[in-house]
Amino acid sequence: MTKPASDKNEQIDPMRARYEELAELAGSLAHEIKNPLSVIHMNIDLLSEDLTEIDTRSSHRLLNRIDIVRGQCERMESLLRDFLRYTRLRDIDLVSGSLNEQIDVVLRAYQAQAEQEAIDIERYLDADLPSILLHSDSLQAALMNLVKNAIESMANGGQLVVRTYATRSSVALDLIDTGRGVDDVTVMHMFEPFYSTKDGGTGLGLPTARRIIESHGGRISVQSEVGRGTKFVLEFPIPKRLKA
Repeated sequence: MTKPASDKNEQIDPMRARYEELAELAGSLAHEIKNPLSVIHMNIDLLSEDLTEIDTRSSHRLLNRIDIVRGQCERMESLLRDFLRYTRLRDIDLVSGSLNEQIDVVLRAYQAQAEQEAIDIERYLDADLPSILLHSDSLQAALMNLVKNAIESMANGGQLVVRTYATRSSVALDLIDTGRGVDDVTVMHMFEPFYSTKDGGTGLGLPTARRIIESHGGRISVQSEVGRGTKFVLEFPIPKRLKA
């Protein structure tokens, strides 16, 4: 027998409240860890400066060990930054805006790096693209993560195609690179928190990007083939009051 919708809602609401409580607790814990970690990092830097003034074999060994500790501190700080960003994505204020403008800001930020690494960015932005409801800072953060990943996947140069267009009910963005691509297993898990194939990666970049896109009422999908490249498709709903 199917349970009434009201019963289902009564079950979901406590679960949602519990999840939000745990997310807030985890975020607070991460913030508390961040403060003493910053102090450790600062004192490691000070200790390193003192040891550089002592030119002995023992001091050189100590400096090597300090570099290892510093690297792990930086990795933990990066992880905490990404985790805090991930946990704090709840309700955001959306306003009417242009997806073209958001992606343009991101592409301009990476243009110099792309040119330096022989990556050609091809833009096909629909000039008549309908507006969507968006939060500029968070959406740009999601787009930056995707563009950054695309550029990093093309170590020997390549092409990034950026295309915006409208469908019957949405505004879409294609990001297509000619990079190294990933296998089917990675595609299945890439949006899971802490899953990463990069050395030193936190595994929170893509999950955070997806949460941002979903907080806009949108969705993200991916296709990839090893050795040929990757295609991300982002779709955002056109608000009813903005439809023709």
